[in-house]
Amino acid sequence: MKTKTVPKATLQRYPLYLKALRKLQTDGQERILSKDLAEYVSIEPTTIRRDFSFLGNLGKQGYGYDVNELIRVFSNELGVNFDEKIILVGAGNLGKALLNYNQWSHTVGEIVCAFDINAKNIKEGNVPIYPLDELKEKMPKGCKIAILCISQDVQETVDLLIECGIRGFVNFAMDHFSVPSNVYVKNVDIVSSVQELVFATKGLDE
Repeated sequence: MKTKTVPKATLQRYPLYLKALRKLQTDGQERILSKDLAEYVSIEPTTIRRDFSFLGNLGKQGYGYDVNELIRVFSNELGVNFDEKIILVGAGNLGKALLNYNQWSHTVGEIVCAFDINAKNIKEGNVPIYPLDELKEKMPKGCKIAILCISQDVQETVDLLIECGIRGFVNFAMDHFSVPSNVYVKNVDIVSSVQELVFATKGLDE
């Protein structure tokens, strides 16, 4: 049982651990030592042990950690559903790259279908791609998360998605849009990320 408040930096590492543990579980591994997990996730063993300690006494000296138990504990902490159905809206170049990747299964689920307004993007691939005007008909049951990769009619599309049950967006769209207080948006701004890196690395080679 968790006995301490988990620091933000530690929480940000928990999904990395969880993804690695899900992969280990898929490969049939039942336990792992912190030093072996450290090599797997490129995080120091002392950091891993400290991060795990916030969730209780999870390991045994000389035995390591039970992979299934860690997955259960992290799942409870993060509220993760491994069968989460995700949709993608906007199957252009960026959207297709995300569909081709679609390796979320060791963490949260997978993209099960996509929608687009451009007829040339509507076809069968790794997942079916439907016309956006079929959203209400084709929306997967229980789907709450959408990845947004569109460049036009953004607010109108967001409103439609919310009407259809979407409660969280991973947003690659550049246009601003508003959502109700019970809907969450995680913006992915590549330009800002590059700018931060330019600033951070400035002068390192001087």
